[in-house]
Amino acid sequence: MDTFDITRLDSYRENNRIEAKAAKGGLPRSMWETYSAFANTYGGVILLGVKERGDGTFETVGLTRPEAEHLRQDFWNTVSNRFKVSAVLPIESEVELLETDGGAVVAIHVPRAPREERPVHINNDLYNGTYRRRGEGDYRCTRSEIVSMVCDQASEGMDGKVLDEFSVSDLNMESIRGYRMRFQTAHAQSSWNPLGTEPFLRAIGAAAVSREDGRLHPTLAGMLMFGNDYDILRECPNYFLDYREALDPSIRWTDRVHSGDGLWSGNVFDFFFQVSRKLTSVLKVPFKLDGIFRVDDTPMHKAVREALANCLFNADYYGVRGVVVRCEPSRLVFENPGNVRTGVEQMRLGGMSDPRNAGIMRMFGLIDVGERAGTGIPDVFATWAEAGLPEPEIEETFGEAERTTLTLELIPVTNNEQINEQINVSSEQINEQISASGEQITSRQTTVLDTITAQPDITYDELSHAVGVSSATVRRDVDVLVAAGLLKRVGSRKSGHWEVQGGTGR
Repeated sequence: MDTFDITRLDSYRENNRIEAKAAKGGLPRSMWETYSAFANTYGGVILLGVKERGDGTFETVGLTRPEAEHLRQDFWNTVSNRFKVSAVLPIESEVELLETDGGAVVAIHVPRAPREERPVHINNDLYNGTYRRRGEGDYRCTRSEIVSMVCDQASEGMDGKVLDEFSVSDLNMESIRGYRMRFQTAHAQSSWNPLGTEPFLRAIGAAAVSREDGRLHPTLAGMLMFGNDYDILRECPNYFLDYREALDPSIRWTDRVHSGDGLWSGNVFDFFFQVSRKLTSVLKVPFKLDGIFRVDDTPMHKAVREALANCLFNADYYGVRGVVVRCEPSRLVFENPGNVRTGVEQMRLGGMSDPRNAGIMRMFGLIDVGERAGTGIPDVFATWAEAGLPEPEIEETFGEAERTTLTLELIPVTNNEQINEQINVSSEQINEQISASGEQITSRQTTVLDTITAQPDITYDELSHAVGVSSATVRRDVDVLVAAGLLKRVGSRKSGHWEVQGGTGR
């Protein structure tokens, strides 16, 4: 939520970006949990002087201006106390005193904290005072989540670590030879080409001299790029690379490559080139000539390679569930452990490169793979827009299994899918679009209705898992179904339930 408009108070609901607090008796203690949660997740707005009605809508509680001024001053006095809060994030202009006919409101805009400040915690207690936001509530972070945020604070990439227990001879020499051939093609005149294996690996950052014993050892970047999966697992126990192709609905996998199958090295370098060939082979190639030669490398092919490289650059290889790339008839999905260090919005806009694995990115950059100026993902968005395809979707999932998912749809938007994307239009507009299209609801929306019919008390997160789509997508489907008169919410968002209305158009 970038702005808060007090004149539209009735239209807001508690969600992962907004929280209402009555604050009649002063600053509520739970407000600081929300402050920590917003700072460690997406950011958000805390409203003081506002309460939630039974139906989930907001109303003011009648704070006077002096009471609101006191709350604002109390906030600044408390947030500046390092024993209460570990980081001061809002600036003065982001703590607003707003007045309505029903009373004054204090709106505190809490930005997502920079990774150097996370985890933002309260009460001088890192492990019991760190929170994140999920749906309409705050939850206390687990130790593994906190450790992950602490690791991300480092200015250098996590893959610069020197692995003293390994030697250069533990690396896969076939992978290194493949890399050197590509490097020589890209840099035929480089003075690194005549170097022996060890000096070359040191030059590209795949090996470094240890401060412990003064000898050359692989870096984590070098092990991930050129190691064998069984050695990588000794350092990163949850390491896993998985490509799943499902182009025929009658077969579970039409093709699959994963790091634990024992058929190849299982390292990041070999995975990238195996998978990029498979992914780009499923894209249509229009007939185009450059002189007498056919051009087979389209902007979409380049965008897909960029998406794959970005996934590998930003993966937390200590995280759980590994890297998963899915190739389906209608979409390509890239999942990696770890959240987006710059935030989703900055990733979408580009211009700021902050990879989790700077060493891996540098080595790929030396063979002309991946953008190094933070323009890779914006280029993917631009390519998809040029092709008339739905806008790519980036989603972060927080919790024990932190993940970033980039979804690239391959089928142009249809009328009903366009309706689903109209998040900000009114219910009346959506109803008009559905009536005008004359089409039935989508099969996914039918599944949503069937699931809700069976479980009227289901939450958005549970519904997301049941249907197999992101929480953002399922919320859009629910909005469309409510607007179409097929679904109704009874009671508040926290304690209410769903009712399916009439037929479903099936």
